[in-house]
Amino acid sequence: MAPAVPTTMDRPHFIGIGGAGMSGIAKILAQRGAAVAGSDAKESATAGALRELGATVHIGHAAGHLAEDASCVVVSSAIRADNPELAAAAERGIPVVHRSDALARLMDGLRPIAVAGTHGKTTTTSMLAVSLDALGLDPSYAIGGDLDGPGSNARHGGGEIFVAEADESDRSFHKYAPEVAIILNVELDHHANYASMDEIYESFETFVGRIRPGGTLVVSADQAGARELTARVSGRHDIEIVTYGEAEDADVRVLKVTPRGLASEVTVLLNGKMLTFAVSVPGRHYALNAVAALAAGVALGIPAHNLASALGKYTGVKRRLQLKGEANGVQVIDSYAHHPTEMTADLEAIRGAAAGSRVLVVFQPHLFSRTQELGTEMGQSLALADASVVLDIYPAREDPIPGITSALIIDAAGKAGADVRAEHDMAAVPEVVAGMARPGDLVLTMGAGDVTDLGPKILARLEN
Repeated sequence: MAPAVPTTMDRPHFIGIGGAGMSGIAKILAQRGAAVAGSDAKESATAGALRELGATVHIGHAAGHLAEDASCVVVSSAIRADNPELAAAAERGIPVVHRSDALARLMDGLRPIAVAGTHGKTTTTSMLAVSLDALGLDPSYAIGGDLDGPGSNARHGGGEIFVAEADESDRSFHKYAPEVAIILNVELDHHANYASMDEIYESFETFVGRIRPGGTLVVSADQAGARELTARVSGRHDIEIVTYGEAEDADVRVLKVTPRGLASEVTVLLNGKMLTFAVSVPGRHYALNAVAALAAGVALGIPAHNLASALGKYTGVKRRLQLKGEANGVQVIDSYAHHPTEMTADLEAIRGAAAGSRVLVVFQPHLFSRTQELGTEMGQSLALADASVVLDIYPAREDPIPGITSALIIDAAGKAGADVRAEHDMAAVPEVVAGMARPGDLVLTMGAGDVTDLGPKILARLEN
């Protein structure tokens, strides 16, 4: 079993401790008994949840926040070199550990399942965590989103399985050595770090090369990039490659996905036997995520019928088509989708569940670089909605790129026949949506930035 706390990480200091990936690692270390500390740019429910575990969380970044006895400083790729706490660590000779290295150390001695792909990682990781827990296997997990409350993105379990998201955006998933790896899809994204699909393929090939001998690669048989990757790695004979999907040649073949309102039912052919189970979230793409989770669990030796039943207990993760509420007959749903493929999948899922109702979208583009490369496709995706409001670009870690604005998306959406308008003032959005919506409509807040904060405000305005 894994040691209680990895060497040199007994008194870690996290810069950006409130982030989805960072907070999960901090939580697991705190649960293992480490004296966790850190800082974040602003107060949050996640910071509060970490304090309840005994962590010291400072708001704002300052050299004085770094304790004299800190054993290491943990950073993500988003932390800039001029961060005062990082500079203080360098001056004092305190080891700096990248988030991915810290997570890799937490997996030592366990049976890791690493979930990779351009889309669907959080959902699939969550499905595995929930279903394995329902089976009494007490897994550890680190997820890029909260299951049911602040701080629920990670847990230190007493079992031997560790389920983790494997982030390709900065190549940090090269640090992991999983027993089972899932690759959901392979597409060009993260344009600041990858210049071409060849670079993306090379990166995923390196990840596959990290699978432990005797382990398993579970990979989509449907998505073109995943099929190309499978062809590229098929020469590795010390691992088993299991494909899944609707393709006729899939090892785990999806025979049927039946919509059931905001849920679905999926039938698969696995090892010559048909198996039907429920998926409590809407959309074909989520059903396929569940099948990937099923194949991974079976690769670890878990009986398929047990795992299929447990997967039905998954009810979603925050920001993945999460119902925020209903007011005056209008449902408000939150979506993390920010890449055109994700946007299209979520809009098709909601359209399928809407039963003739109108779908209204409030979309916030994420990153200047992504908008520059994929703005046209984002706009085309919005044509699936009945009407859309597009906000300014959420910059996250990036500086502006001259000439790159939301207008790129709005122009493309208009050319695709979409009913779309710009809104530069987020505070005005609830009033705008209230003027558009009527009973029976579905409102989707969409994007990876702070657009998620608008859901409750829209509901409050609709109530009035």
